[in-house]
Amino acid sequence: MGKTLFDKVWDAHVVDVIENGPQVLYIDKHLIHEVTSPQAFNELRERHIPLFRPDKVVATADHNTPTINQHLPIKDALSRNQLQQLTENCKENNITLYGLGHKYNGIVHVMAPELGITQPGMTIVCGDSHTSTHGAFGSIAFGIGTSQVAQVFASQCLLLKKPKSLRVTVNGTLKNGVLSKDVILYIISKIGTNAGTGYFCEYAGDVFENMSMEGRMTVCNMSIEMGARGGMIAPDQMTIDYVSGREFAPKGKDLENKIAYWKTLPTDDDAVFDKEYHFDAADIAPMVTYGTNPGMGIKISGHIPNDDSDSFKKSLKYMGFSQGESLINKPINYVFIGSCTNSRIEDFRVVAEYIKGKQKAINVNALIVPGSQQVAQQIQEEGLSTIFENSGFELRQPGCSACLAMNDDKIPQGEYCVSTSNRNFEGRQGQGARTILASPLVAAATAIEGKIIDITKQLN
Repeated sequence: MGKTLFDKVWDAHVVDVIENGPQVLYIDKHLIHEVTSPQAFNELRERHIPLFRPDKVVATADHNTPTINQHLPIKDALSRNQLQQLTENCKENNITLYGLGHKYNGIVHVMAPELGITQPGMTIVCGDSHTSTHGAFGSIAFGIGTSQVAQVFASQCLLLKKPKSLRVTVNGTLKNGVLSKDVILYIISKIGTNAGTGYFCEYAGDVFENMSMEGRMTVCNMSIEMGARGGMIAPDQMTIDYVSGREFAPKGKDLENKIAYWKTLPTDDDAVFDKEYHFDAADIAPMVTYGTNPGMGIKISGHIPNDDSDSFKKSLKYMGFSQGESLINKPINYVFIGSCTNSRIEDFRVVAEYIKGKQKAINVNALIVPGSQQVAQQIQEEGLSTIFENSGFELRQPGCSACLAMNDDKIPQGEYCVSTSNRNFEGRQGQGARTILASPLVAAATAIEGKIIDITKQLN
């Protein structure tokens, strides 16, 4: 029987198999940031264990970083302390750190792919649930807890039970205005937030084959929101073209050898998955969420479904919505375009193209937050910053920003925010804040109109 992409990468990294138990998996690349690493470093110190492979660890500052005046001392004491700890820990352990102000600084899941650190066939971990982003390259990438961060520091390995395999296939042609974010929100709305629990998901079919690398990263980023341990897309020529020539990508003969290997990774025709889902691209439309988990999504022209469960009613009460309600014409005062889901140059090109020559609504605070210093530079070089400025959008410096309430960019209590981020949990963007997840295009249109509109009517 043939092997899946996941099987091929996993099996190539198994160091040992414990009888009737977990497997020891070698980790190629360990990404760290300021929030989940300090406790792991402390554990190593307390147990007098040296860091085993510092050359396999890459650090960045992203979650707690301010997005204004990054050249000034950080005002928030907790954030300042965490970033200082990261700097000291990296120096002490000889780890490469792209800290605040460095030309390679950025959100961990944006800067690693754009630097060529992320490559097909790798195992990649980080103390962050959206590590699944890197699976867009055909790598096994997943988030780990603080104790596992320490485990990788000490051994460059993890003790794991091998997940089951899941494949989601989407064939056909996407309609005008349907972006990768809509595709993944649609999938999660159909299969639910628990469908992937215990599985590693592979995305297959025309839609993903024709998707840009940025789009693939958006899809894999949100695999965790369907409960999956991670998501992957088989490497192809587009993957090879994206990786080749990047700062830390293989060069010369080494690259040729790697490409030959990468081409062996796609799933064999006779491979069998434990679970499969199939969808038609023609059924996917621009999406918005209405509840407090990413599975609570509807087509932008749709209505909130009826459900008498207590959890559903609680969610709608928090959001201030009603069963059967449409979100069209719902006034919105905050729009956030950024996060590790949608803060790459392609996302900002979509926004700039839509808002060019238009003015944002007077009631809206619209934040544009690039995912890295390199993306910020591209925004300047391509003249997008002028478009944002002329339309009344506020362009910030790179960071996780308003995706999560760990920094200064919080959404006020009771306010709605149409956000390109990945989670709409209660309080995710600030205590009492109400998050509506959407694509960069829907977010841009909301900012211009001051309310949610049916973008399909403009596009068609």
